[in-house]
Amino acid sequence: MKLLLLLGSNSKAVPFMVLMLVFTGMVEQGQGSTCHNTFLTALVQLIPCRAAVTPFSRIPLSDTCCNAIKTLGQPCLCILVNGPPITGVDRNMARQLPQKCSANFEPCDAMK
Repeated sequence: MKLLLLLGSNSKAVPFMVLMLVFTGMVEQGQGSTCHNTFLTALVQLIPCRAAVTPFSRIPLSDTCCNAIKTLGQPCLCILVNGPPITGVDRNMARQLPQKCSANFEPCDAMK
């Protein structure tokens, strides 16, 4: 209730914040994994990969993207690619990131 008063009852930020709280809980619980990032933190870490996972993109992966993938780790990456849809991200392309970056991760499909 206090959040609504701070943001205003007509604010578009309220649904966004509720969604982020749900996602945060999913990542912090880890869905049986060892991901210690919030959903939003993990998503922000992968910003360098955004252009490479946009639908129909032919942009090659950058070293910055591959370093972000390796730093993030397989459990957090899999929660992102197997979780709720992320606007503008092709899940199949995102699932291929570890292989394309030569990261020694198990495929995310194995985490389901």
